[in-house]
Amino acid sequence: MKWLQNRGIAIVGFADTPLVRNSGRSAAEIAGEVVGKLLAEARLERRDIDGLAVTLAMSEAANPFWSNLLAEHLGLSPRWCQATDLGGASNLGNIARAAAAIQAGMCEAVICLGADAVSSHDATNQTGHRTEFCTPVGYSGPLVAFGLLSTAYNARFGNPERALAKLAVAQRAGAVANEIACEVLRKPITEQDYLASRFVSHPLRLLDCVMRCDGGYAVLVTSTQRARELGYTQMVHPIAYRELVNFDPGQTVDELTTSGFSVVGPEALNDAGVRPGDIQMLAPYDDFLIAVLLQLEQIGFCRPGQGAAFLAERAIGFHGDLPINTGGGQVSAGQPGLAGGGVNLIEALKQLFGKAGPRQKPGVRNVMATGIGVIPYAHNWSSSNVAILERSA
Repeated sequence: MKWLQNRGIAIVGFADTPLVRNSGRSAAEIAGEVVGKLLAEARLERRDIDGLAVTLAMSEAANPFWSNLLAEHLGLSPRWCQATDLGGASNLGNIARAAAAIQAGMCEAVICLGADAVSSHDATNQTGHRTEFCTPVGYSGPLVAFGLLSTAYNARFGNPERALAKLAVAQRAGAVANEIACEVLRKPITEQDYLASRFVSHPLRLLDCVMRCDGGYAVLVTSTQRARELGYTQMVHPIAYRELVNFDPGQTVDELTTSGFSVVGPEALNDAGVRPGDIQMLAPYDDFLIAVLLQLEQIGFCRPGQGAAFLAERAIGFHGDLPINTGGGQVSAGQPGLAGGGVNLIEALKQLFGKAGPRQKPGVRNVMATGIGVIPYAHNWSSSNVAILERSA
């Protein structure tokens, strides 16, 4: 989407809810709360919204009418409606789809919404094809898949556990300073705490992994021209976006740890006209910490196998030279089901709008955010996307 370079699309508002374990609420209830909050802060009425893009909800068993039912529940009457099923990549994907719909003249003001209550109502059956191979050996779900990815990485490059420990500590410090992070995770940890945490899918430790919770987010996307007409003076522009689904379907790349980020990362940087060193902050999708390290290598921040050295050489906390997931990321703030990628996206927007409170990094002009979705059998994740967001001058 090179046309994003003209900064004709603007994000002018956002909202989120606290991340809570076992809230007892439904995804629709959470959606109602966060959309009401967004509209109030954006000073808009429901009649001003003519587009709706949503993630699916694990607590709703992939309801085929989810976007329609949410529109009714929220009192919206959109001219353009979208439900995106890219898993954790859906959140950024909806920003891009909203931008394309606005560019095409299908709508003017879009709410990109994610809400889930998976720790209260898990209605999913996370299986795919090749179950005849998966079931006998107990290969089920992301935990086992990322354990396999980690094993493959370690066999080639060595165990990056010290780098992952540093990342765990830095993200947890962000969560401690983040008022919406899940209460049970708002406790500091040390690198020794990480290294002492028990193995859950070797070589993954407990502190490598996300915790499911309930929560939601909403982002308001419009054209820059419309934003100015409405009187917004502060906005964030998506200046580059790339996505890829089902990387290497012929399995011609003989390296399990290589993903679509090796393609879309360099493309997004090229579209934005920047180099990795120009990126001031990272908001990478982090259902497991090893995913962050793999993205650093494949997007081009460092060479394959050099992720641990790259992290060791940098201050990655929220006041560091390259802050990563300053609000804790999903690993230390919580993952609200398929709305999970919104946790990192909203933190990126808080930083760019100067609303990150004690975590605020002064002078941040751009953030790279990413998404991951779907774990096939004996392969890397299927969906990879990258967005570069820039604060208006």
